[in-house]
Amino acid sequence: MAITDGRPPPARESDEPAWVRCERCAALVYGKRLARALHVCPECGAHTRLTARQRLDRLLDPGSAVALDDAGGGLRALHDPLGFTDTKPYPDRLRAARAATGLDEAVLCVRGTIEEQPVVVAAMDFRFLGGSLGCAVGAHITEAAHTALRLRIPLLLVTASGGARMQEGALSLMQMAKTAQALAELDEAGILTLSLITDPTYGGVAASYATLPDVVLAEPAARLGFAGPRVIEQTTGQSLPDGFQTAEFLLAHGLIDDVVPRPALRAALGRLLRAGSDSALPAFEDSGSPQRSEGAGPGVGTPPSRQAGGEPLMSGGGGGGGGAGEGKPTAWDAVRLARHSHRPTAADYAAHLLDDFHPLHGDRLSADCPAIIGGPGRLAGRPLMLVGHHKGGPGLPARQAHHFGMATPPGYRKAARLMRLAAKLGLPVLTLIDTPGANPGPDAESGGQAFAIAENLRLMSRLPVPIVAVITGEGGSGGALALAVADRVLVSENGVYSVISPEGCAAILWKDPAAAPTAAAALRLDARDLSRLGIVDGVVPEPPGGAHQDHAAAAALLGEAVTAAFDELLPYEPEQLLRDRRDRFHRFGLEEEAP
Repeated sequence: MAITDGRPPPARESDEPAWVRCERCAALVYGKRLARALHVCPECGAHTRLTARQRLDRLLDPGSAVALDDAGGGLRALHDPLGFTDTKPYPDRLRAARAATGLDEAVLCVRGTIEEQPVVVAAMDFRFLGGSLGCAVGAHITEAAHTALRLRIPLLLVTASGGARMQEGALSLMQMAKTAQALAELDEAGILTLSLITDPTYGGVAASYATLPDVVLAEPAARLGFAGPRVIEQTTGQSLPDGFQTAEFLLAHGLIDDVVPRPALRAALGRLLRAGSDSALPAFEDSGSPQRSEGAGPGVGTPPSRQAGGEPLMSGGGGGGGGAGEGKPTAWDAVRLARHSHRPTAADYAAHLLDDFHPLHGDRLSADCPAIIGGPGRLAGRPLMLVGHHKGGPGLPARQAHHFGMATPPGYRKAARLMRLAAKLGLPVLTLIDTPGANPGPDAESGGQAFAIAENLRLMSRLPVPIVAVITGEGGSGGALALAVADRVLVSENGVYSVISPEGCAAILWKDPAAAPTAAAALRLDARDLSRLGIVDGVVPEPPGGAHQDHAAAAALLGEAVTAAFDELLPYEPEQLLRDRRDRFHRFGLEEEAP
């Protein structure tokens, strides 16, 4: 299929191999026969992986595909925001992926038709760095959503990903929030969104735009989850049942709408697109880039509190950058302090800071989660809703009782329930974040952990009350982000915020868990680097030696910072809050284009 956009054609994909051995049944299949069968093994029905271009060729009407413009608006995606190097520099990995795939990035976005129904399609390609979600992919997915919004036609997302891109650190994590916001805008506009899950779809993609659409379809045996099965088995020591996280498993657990074999996909999507069509809407015409709200919001990578030469909301030196200069704390020092077992928990902060705090329990569906606490209270006489991670006391039994602060799906749903209550009552929301990450247990996966995280991202992006989030210790991956889509995001002096743990990053990229200190520095996860990258709006000072040394003093410092943030936000009307929050996350990972 020729995708027309006025630019030179992409590199030609290699011809089909003469013979292909099926990975499932080991049958030797003639390459052209496999292609005629849509790359479904004729012997056992296994669905082999397709490239993004093959996917578009098999879904769209012939000759209908037109590539979308770049993100535009005078902005472009950052390509190496951290200056990341593991066993080789990140730019070298990008160049190799581009040469191997003929693609600029891990997603290809077009507009076209399926059975004569107009649609915008974003198809991911697993060959490009495992289909990982980085700043450029986030920009393309968001632009696809904006195009669907502008043209008022449905959006189809075809996913294949190992998760967020480690080499872009917390900025890749921000793309989860950005894309969730874009889908929330389509919801509010009444525009149909569809998702096709292909094998595999994991991590940050599963916990954002893959699972948020109105209808979620999957190919047979496609796997989807937040944590991969190997991680779950290694972490919990449990053996997983056959078919765990497959499309059939997800359908049986009520998490997706249908499992559709590849030959039936075009017809199924055509039916859904016709059901979502509106004859009163005009046929689509591409009239340029989507309209942005008045005022571009914060400068690129610059928190709102630092406009016009202003200083950060609060200062504290940070927990040390990635270097190891004389007397300067390292990123690994910050990781160790963030994990200190005697750091104050959300319950400790509530006891020191809030009057009339009353914890509320349960998700109103199935369970309560001890890793999330929350309820109404008063900070300096001002009513608010507190939601926070609770790691438990310093002893191992207490930590185990609170799942080490790793929420289960009922925890995320409880947090969402409390935030909706806050919106109903007009209460500002304070979230306190301290978690190693999402829960690695099999029950969390079968309960729809990725779906629950994604729903929180969408909810927080459009919550019409002020939200202040503080990373008080560990800000681990999607489990942290699920409470951090806020108007102001602060970090404690010895807090960290990362797309993956240093140990996990070291094991994957360095092939050596002992390289965790090196990975911590490369991830730019401490307060100083987070502030420099614009991911946080301010650093909350801690008592000498760290928050674990003096809980009361740490709470007083945090209370001052939070009060100052709310003083700034409370005069805003809901429309301004939502506009500024959208702009804040939309611009993560983008930079001004050179004139």
